[in-house]
Amino acid sequence: MKRLFPLLFILLSSICLKAQPALYDISSIRQIELTFTQPNWDYMMDTAAGGSEGYIIAAQIVIDGTVFDSVGVKYKGNSSYNANNNKNPMHIKLDYVHGGADYQGYTDLKLSNVFKDPSFVREALSYEILRLYMHAPQSNYARVKINGSYYGLYVSSEDIGKGFVYLHFYSSNGTFFKCNPIGGAGPGGGSTPTLVYQGSDSSLYQTAYELKSTYGWNDLVAFIDSLNNQPSGIISSLDVDRALWMLAFNNVFVNLDSYTGGFSQNYYLYKDANQRMNTVVWDLNESFGAFTNSGLGNLSITQEQQMSPLIHETNSGKPLISKLLSNPEYKRRYLAHMRTILTENFSNGNYASRAQYLQSLVDSSVQADPYKFYTYTQFQNSLTTAVTGGMGSIPGITQLMGARTTWLLAQSQFTAVHPVITSVFPSNAYPPFGGTVDITCTITNATVAKLGYRDAVWKKFNYVQMYDDGLHNDGGAGDGIYGASMTVTSPAMQYYVYAENGNAGMFSPERAEYEFYTLYAIMPLTNIGDVMLNEFMADNATDTTDYNGAHEDWIEVYNTTGNTLNMDGLYLSDNPLNLNKWPFPYGTTIAPYGHLIVFADEDDALPTELHCNFKLASSGEEIILSDITGTQYDIYVFGQQVTDYSMRRCPEGVGPWAPTVNPTPDYTNDCPVGIEEVADGQYTLFPNPAVAFATLTLPNSVQEIWIADVTGRIVYRKPVADLNEVTFSTAEMPAGIYFVFTDTGYRKKLVVEK
Repeated sequence: MKRLFPLLFILLSSICLKAQPALYDISSIRQIELTFTQPNWDYMMDTAAGGSEGYIIAAQIVIDGTVFDSVGVKYKGNSSYNANNNKNPMHIKLDYVHGGADYQGYTDLKLSNVFKDPSFVREALSYEILRLYMHAPQSNYARVKINGSYYGLYVSSEDIGKGFVYLHFYSSNGTFFKCNPIGGAGPGGGSTPTLVYQGSDSSLYQTAYELKSTYGWNDLVAFIDSLNNQPSGIISSLDVDRALWMLAFNNVFVNLDSYTGGFSQNYYLYKDANQRMNTVVWDLNESFGAFTNSGLGNLSITQEQQMSPLIHETNSGKPLISKLLSNPEYKRRYLAHMRTILTENFSNGNYASRAQYLQSLVDSSVQADPYKFYTYTQFQNSLTTAVTGGMGSIPGITQLMGARTTWLLAQSQFTAVHPVITSVFPSNAYPPFGGTVDITCTITNATVAKLGYRDAVWKKFNYVQMYDDGLHNDGGAGDGIYGASMTVTSPAMQYYVYAENGNAGMFSPERAEYEFYTLYAIMPLTNIGDVMLNEFMADNATDTTDYNGAHEDWIEVYNTTGNTLNMDGLYLSDNPLNLNKWPFPYGTTIAPYGHLIVFADEDDALPTELHCNFKLASSGEEIILSDITGTQYDIYVFGQQVTDYSMRRCPEGVGPWAPTVNPTPDYTNDCPVGIEEVADGQYTLFPNPAVAFATLTLPNSVQEIWIADVTGRIVYRKPVADLNEVTFSTAEMPAGIYFVFTDTGYRKKLVVEK
């Protein structure tokens, strides 16, 4: 439900995955071999870790047989790193020396040394479950060799960097913070990233938060100010639902090396195109109770089993919890998320089955691991039995979660009668674009119901109340059927239902807002001539910038009709031998007489902005607009381009091309009011001036005529193949000057009077 892919894409993806195992495929173990030419490489990495934290260059890395030379490697981690360890966590940067180097699109490898986890499953299992409910890193295992010697089994987790936020939040230039104390948590580290408001001076926060973007301190301070001092409006600056999922996850899993625990750390904040901060969970190697500092003291295993679902509810030192849970609806949503996690993973025993599977997968690799922190016997017993070592007592995973699940589900927050939502249906399964559709459902035990909906995956949900009053196409008043309406403003509308009473809330689907229902609209077909190439720039040095602030080549297409059109099935290309080079992404629409800008920068397309997989040659080439069958809708062949000049058409979409120093991307072309007339004795336009109608006599070679106003906007268009004359109405045209065109090059000024 989260994402929609055309069948062909799914099939091609399946073929690719079979040909090359995915880097983070949980069912197989990656093989990573590092080669250092420096005999003292470990000392060099320890020295760097204790100082600048810079990278040491490894001569080579081999990932499942794929070789990369000259990569950056450094030790990472806080408590998990120790210079006396033989096995330390590592960060490997494939593009550190050779820019652009990547493995399956990934440039960074984050390898955990499985510190404080005798089971070897905490991190991979926790991320696997977390990804059911929010955007989170992928995670699996890697056998690591260094200079030919086996150094043990590591957990490999996806880096939360620009690639991650680009994929999940559809941009990469937003404000981005890693919320971990500078210098590490605990004695000697920085202050903790509690999100407590310290004042308007950004320097007050710079030891608690690590800036990962070029700018953003003012954004962070403004967000923290809003959370603490204007919490009633926090939904405008925070993705509240994603934060509630994070807090629910931390609580259920007793994941205390997190915002919920003593150091309020191990999460990221990213500001998306909706200007809202998004929380991302990081570092789960001590989930399932391996970290005991709750912020209210260290917990015993029994205390972890019975940790309150509302811990820190009134703690002003943790405003992300206390401020959100002070809102009664957010509190019920949070508890509903906890209940979903518990029932989908723990009360049914699924987590234990997955833990056993992962242990069986890594068994031989763990047994052979020469530098593991626990014995093989402790590994074998670690699911059911607490392991005590030099780093304290670590509960068995099922020992902790079996009792915790039973205890939580017996608490009043989860025994309260919650709403039940069934039979969620639209009034029209395929409504027309621009129309209104009613969403109805049957709900019991509810006092309030809401419909959340949006028209693009990157946008935030809008909310409207649902009614059982017989006035909202919901059947009869009081019959338990609730209804609400939404306008269909995209080819794929996304929606969910939330209901609550005074004690509990419920979602449908239960994993909302991360999952949702999708409604597909019927769109007008896009015919030849409806969408045309309109303007482009092939040598952009200082002109238009994309969302990331880069000056990229761009192509503009224009809708010549008065209808919103669907771009599905249309392609752009610069290669006549590969017309289907770049498809317009599913759900792309173009407004009536509207424009679409596609940045030609060999980048991926985002819902917030279109980027195609080719660049334009400033020396000249061609741009082709076609459909999936190879039928060409429009083509333009151009020569050498001038820096920061665009080529554009006047009138828009149909007129001749000419260069301009005043580009108008995504706007009406700045066409001159006067257009040179091209007369021909075979044509006659009368009456001129016209009041109610005009007639144009034609030679048989004319296929189409169109009329544009002085701005270049098409006001009339008609195929006229083999006609000797065409009469058109001018009664609806405002008085003024217009231009009549034919596809044979005829141009004539027409005056309309009233």
